Parts: sequence; structure tokens; C-alpha cells
Amino acid sequence: MSDIEALDALYCAHTYNRAPVVFVKGEGNCLFDETGREYLDFGSGIGVMSLGYAYPEWLAAVTAQAQTLAHASNLFYTSPAPKLAKKLCELSAMKRVFFSNSGAEANECMIKVARKWALDRKGAGHHTIVTLQNSFHGRTIATVSATGQEVFHRDFAPFTEGFVYTPANELSALEEALRHDTCAAVMLEIVQGEGGVCALDERYLTGVSELCARYDVLLLIDEVQTGNGRTGTYFAYEQFGLKPDVVSTAKGLGAGLPIGATLMGEKTADTLTPGTHGSTFGGNPLACAGALVVANTVDDALLRSVTKKGERIRAALSGVPGVKGVSGLGLMVGVDLGEKKAPDVKAACLEKGLVVLTAKERIRLLPPLTVTEDEIDRAMTILTSVIAA
Repeated sequence: MSDIEALDALYCAHTYNRAPVVFVKGEGNCLFDETGREYLDFGSGIGVMSLGYAYPEWLAAVTAQAQTLAHASNLFYTSPAPKLAKKLCELSAMKRVFFSNSGAEANECMIKVARKWALDRKGAGHHTIVTLQNSFHGRTIATVSATGQEVFHRDFAPFTEGFVYTPANELSALEEALRHDTCAAVMLEIVQGEGGVCALDERYLTGVSELCARYDVLLLIDEVQTGNGRTGTYFAYEQFGLKPDVVSTAKGLGAGLPIGATLMGEKTADTLTPGTHGSTFGGNPLACAGALVVANTVDDALLRSVTKKGERIRAALSGVPGVKGVSGLGLMVGVDLGEKKAPDVKAACLEKGLVVLTAKERIRLLPPLTVTEDEIDRAMTILTSVIAA
């Protein structure tokens, strides 16, 4: 056990089953441990390091901001936040942005927007939010309550009321829930990341949008993991012609710094008023300066390359013994294994210098959007050899 591992065991809360590696440096799309060993990173900090490590423009922007103004409260104006808000609205066709510190907080804000919108429009009692079974929306009490997985509904009761769960891709079940006149919104992920990298069906998504309009409820889309170019469009909902009322995002937006964003459309743009919500670190100049580089860098050319790189990964996995199927969109890839256990494959890959993730019974791949074709080929050689062994 290294000194760092010993310190962690003594002083850090035991909430993670960490792998026995201490990373000390990141460069490009690779990580390096204490011995200097290089690892190809196909986890990118669970989708955070969208531009890889030490991306020059991001590093320059964050350094310059740190040298001038690292933080000021939201009682005053600062420069990076409104610039980032403008860019995100342009990319999404939304109208307003609230900044926070994480995906869970972005989803908390989205829930509050939906409930206040319904209260303002329909009156008290219309606060129910329909989410999907197998979903994941965060670790706070409200977002765990919104999460449609029983495994997370332990230990911390009572949970926040007002959430019901319906099966993904079953419109009849969703409509049955909406028939009860207490609903404010439907909340979903285009690809259920923690649920196994399961993409929702296009027909279902179109149907959800139609049902939301018919029953006068909001469409809330959680793009915490799928956003910021991960799936081949800036937001995954763009691929299905959807027009959400509220969108949350985080992870890859910060490229290493904590930030969350809740984007509000035409219906909800003016729902939040002074005093109804806030965040001490939301809109932090340092985080927003870095995020603005991400938003400007993830352009059409990079998005096209994300799609091609995703196809390259899927082609490499096709027909490999032990691979039952591949799921997801773009560079958000789930690998359905045969007899092998995902944690065992993950550990074996790490031993060979490749960082991968798991999601339920699947291997989950979330490489930086800047990953090269050569790095993909090297990673797939390791992964397929481990799976086929």
C-alpha cells in the first residue's frame, strides 16, 4: 500500500472502492501513475475530461482567470458566466441558464423549475415528476428520489415524494401516469448512462414529446453525461428533433473543473425569480472560463469526428468472442459481455494500461472527445484481448 492509499484509508470517507493505482499526472488522452507508467484513459473521469488533459486553450483560459479573479459572489456581475450562458443558449436554442457545481445540482434546479412552473400555471398539487425505471439523476436526496433504480433507494429514507417511475420505451405506461392530473413534468436521459448505457428508442422519444404537449407537462432532459458533444451532437436530444423545456448538463462541460448548468426554454425562462434559487459557487469565474473553451471547441468538425470515432470503436468490437452487443451513442459506448464479469474485465484492462468503466453488467467507454484513431486502435486491442481471453 502506498503512502497516499494509506492516508486515504485513514482520513477519507470509505465511499469508493478505489482501484490500487495513484494517478499523479494527465497529458493528452493518457494518465500516469506514481511510477510513471502510462494508461490510455477511456473513462475520462466518468465523462468529465472532454478535451483530455492539459488541453492548451483550456489551460491558458483557466490560468489567466485564476490570475485575475477566481471567485466573486453572485451579488455582483463577473464576465465569464454570462458569456458562457450566451454560448450555451446559442448551442441549445434555450433562453436562460442557471449555473451550479455538478450534475446533481443541475438536476435539483431542473426539478425546482418544473415544480414552480406547475405551481404558477396549475396551482398547488401538480408537482409529480415522471421519471424512468433504470434512470440515474444524482446522489442528493431529491435526485436519488428521482432515480428509478431500487438499489439507490436504501439507507436514507424518507425520500422526497412526488416521483413515479415508468418503464423505458413504454409509451402506454407513461400515458397512464400522465392521466393522473398531478404531473408537472417527464424527466429522462436520452442514454441511460449509469443504467447500462442504454439509449432510448427514437419512436419512444417522439411519443414522449407528444404526450408532454397533450397533457401540458414539461419535458426535462438530463444531459449531464450525454451533453457537450459526447454523443456526436452538442446535446443528444438534437438527434431526435426534440424541443425540451429544461435541460441539465455538467461533467464534460467543465473539462476538469466542477460546473453544472440548467438551461430553460421558452416556457420556463422566467420561472425562477430573485430569491427562489441560488448557489454560492454557481457561475464561478474559473469554472466558467474553462467551460467556455469547451463550448467553443466542440464545433461541427469535432462532433463529426466523435461520430466517426464511435463507429470505429463499434466496428472493432463487432464479432469479438464474448461481446454480446454494443450500446450507446457516439463516444458513449456500452459493451454487453457474455460470461465474463464487467469488474473483472475492468481490472484486467487496468493491468494492461487501459482505464475503462463499468455500468451495471456492462463495460462503459467514455474516452475524451479528442481521442485519436491510433489510441482507439490500441485501446480496442487491449479490451478485445481481455474479453476474448
